[in-house]
Amino acid sequence: MILVTVGTNEAPFDRLLGALDTGDRPDEELLVQHGPSRIRPAGATCVEFLPYDELVDAIRAARVVVMHAGVGSIMTALGNGKRPLVVPRLRRFGEAVDDHQLDLGRRLYDEGLVTLVEDPGDVIGALGTASASSELELGPSRLLVAELREFIAARLRARSARTA
Repeated sequence: MILVTVGTNEAPFDRLLGALDTGDRPDEELLVQHGPSRIRPAGATCVEFLPYDELVDAIRAARVVVMHAGVGSIMTALGNGKRPLVVPRLRRFGEAVDDHQLDLGRRLYDEGLVTLVEDPGDVIGALGTASASSELELGPSRLLVAELREFIAARLRARSARTA
């Protein structure tokens, strides 16, 4: 099964779901948590939102997890042994208030924790190459935790400075 989640953001993520609405994707079950997005990929089981426990069950059962680059979604996937394909929401498309998801996705890609797909048009190709290697074992990484805390703190400081 392929699981796709756009998170709980109030903005649609039609660029991602539109890229999946094609006959070129792998022939397997597709579960899509679409939120406020208007597109429903053909042949997919589409739900507006999944309760957290059902999302975790779906992540564990999925061959591949495709998601926006939201920190909560990524950490949930990683915490359940999955290296997600992440497609960042972008400000210029009205999908996010800034490009923090792109920054986070690139940083976690550099650490080998996610597969970053910056262009939703590349998702189908990434699905074709994803396999059991999408699963991973995570050990504790104090350095990554410290860097993630500093990254989030810096973003919050920057946002506060802009609104002050």
